[in-house]
Amino acid sequence: MARPRRIVLLRHGESEGNVDDTVYEREPDHALSLTALGRRQAEEAGARLRELFGEEWISAYVSPYRRAHQTFHALGLDPGRVRVREEPRLREQDWGNWQDRDDVRRQKAYRDAYGHFFYRFAQGESGADVYDRVGSFLESLWRSFEDPEHPPNVLLVTHGLTMRLFCMRWLHWSVAEFECLSNPGNAESRMLLLGADGRYHLDRPFERWCTPESYGFTD
Repeated sequence: MARPRRIVLLRHGESEGNVDDTVYEREPDHALSLTALGRRQAEEAGARLRELFGEEWISAYVSPYRRAHQTFHALGLDPGRVRVREEPRLREQDWGNWQDRDDVRRQKAYRDAYGHFFYRFAQGESGADVYDRVGSFLESLWRSFEDPEHPPNVLLVTHGLTMRLFCMRWLHWSVAEFECLSNPGNAESRMLLLGADGRYHLDRPFERWCTPESYGFTD
């Protein structure tokens, strides 16, 4: 089994929806583009990643959303060294189809009170639903490591909530731990690094907005 040395999770750059939530009434979530700032953020992230990866091969998985595709292309990675696949299981949490801004704002307030993991949008998904499909992707990813020629780097270009849930699934965090973490900023990354102990470790923590409740569970 050829486990990669690093698994890099990258959030897309700033999108139209990040600066104007009325756009969801006119454009599908999956079709929203990066802003000019979002493209610059992705280009700056690409410079960091190119330095990190050097001449090494990369296995990349990209959310099917337009802003994720645009982020990946703006990274400027050497196409001769990247094996890239679109991966629908890395998409954004579904909020429904055409969205009424005021209704979404109400539901987000309900989610804050109810809990981001368990609250289900009326026509969409709960965080638990995203966790399940991320878990399915993780199983597929793990099987890919059976290839002895698997690249030493994995890159996931995805969304903030999906990043947190991927790490929750991989690192066996509790729901309470997940609930206290904030999304990374646009075009920010986190890395799972393979340590000398044979386990993966997060390069830096997600920001916390509260201290998780403890129910006395042990890992």
